Amino acid sequence: MAEDPGAQGPPSEEELLAALDRIGVSDVLVQAAATSISIGFRRVSADARDLPQARLAIEALRALEPVLRENGVDEAIVRDLEQARANLQLAYAAAVAETAPSQAAAEGTGDDAAAEVTPDDQASHASEGAPPGEPAADAREGSAPEGPAADDAAVASPADE
Repeated sequence: MAEDPGAQGPPSEEELLAALDRIGVSDVLVQAAATSISIGFRRVSADARDLPQARLAIEALRALEPVLRENGVDEAIVRDLEQARANLQLAYAAAVAETAPSQAAAEGTGDDAAAEVTPDDQASHASEGAPPGEPAADAREGSAPEGPAADDAAVASPADE
């Protein structure tokens, strides 16, 4: 196979350094958050379900949002990330609700396994978007959420009772 005469070789060290100089850490973190959202949604899907990985994505996003906001990332981008995380949390809660009854049937434990995630738990987590068993972000931080995060506020989880 002949080489393309218009193709260039690998970039020089100077070109790589110039490219690095144009990229900010916040740019990389926003991209990492967007990628985490995509992977998180894939991990709550029935085809590639991996709830611990989805939960990791949710927690990482929750941790990154205030850091991005405090370091000058455009507010619209942070709000979009928060909304995507909230949607991921709702999908996570639905996946947990879907998984709990099927696990109970597979283990033959009937009502005992279903008691781990009750309909009340499912409803409260669906409204709050927090992973089951986890307090809402405002409960962990000790203050009421403000702005778009207020939509994620919730009732205390069963673990807090």
